Amino acid sequence: MKLKSCLLAGWIASGAGLLPTHATDRLFTYTYEPETMPEGAMEFEQWITSRAGRTSNVGESKYHRWDLREELEYGVTDNYTIALYLNTKSESYVDATDNDVSEFAFEGISVENKYLVLNPAEHAVGLSLYIEPAYSGSEAELEEKIIIGQRHGDWKWAINLTHATEWEDNLEEVVGEFEGSVGIARFLSSRWALGLEARCKTEIEEYKNPESTAVYVGPTVSYRTDRWWAALSIMPQVWGKNYDGNPDGNTHLDLDHNERLNVRFIIGIDL
Repeated sequence: MKLKSCLLAGWIASGAGLLPTHATDRLFTYTYEPETMPEGAMEFEQWITSRAGRTSNVGESKYHRWDLREELEYGVTDNYTIALYLNTKSESYVDATDNDVSEFAFEGISVENKYLVLNPAEHAVGLSLYIEPAYSGSEAELEEKIIIGQRHGDWKWAINLTHATEWEDNLEEVVGEFEGSVGIARFLSSRWALGLEARCKTEIEEYKNPESTAVYVGPTVSYRTDRWWAALSIMPQVWGKNYDGNPDGNTHLDLDHNERLNVRFIIGIDL
């Protein structure tokens, strides 16, 4: 038992003589890593996402949206983490009649469940399964993820395969969402890491008619101390397709259902 503990501690601190890491330290903001929190550990996270840049062709000139999520995360066991989210959004744009539109809305609550199947400290690849139901009264969502990843010296990578079902317009319309994301990062020191993140998302109306596909790629940077950590991703849309007859008038981006630029910042604080 002592040997196993020593091996685990050595794996965590390997590479560049890093600080003792927390299981929930994040190198990426869209791509989850497989590790879960230790039993009894608790953390607060603040998520801030900026989504900017649609087109006047669909009545959303000067589009900007802020998504805010407050998360309280708890390690039920060493292999199972649960988290409660409060979700809000603030949206503004100029519509087709040249009127300024500004809206703020409570987007409901969601509950994250993450179970560690294969610990990356003990296996060649780490594996976690993830499910997150969300509800806001008029809308609901059920999201599932397969999360894999591993660390090799100063390098760490993760891959997520995601499926979500969204019930919109008073739960009367159904949209299926499929997403793949990947992140790779290198530890530069005991506190800093720099990486690259990419994601591809496709939405399918009623699981019959594809609405859009968008690909985002951009850099990510993270910083950590022994009590808190922070991560930032800057993700421009590099390719997109609108399957609804191309109302946005763009042949290589989707600026109807998706934005030109997504920026996400997350800070986590141990409690």
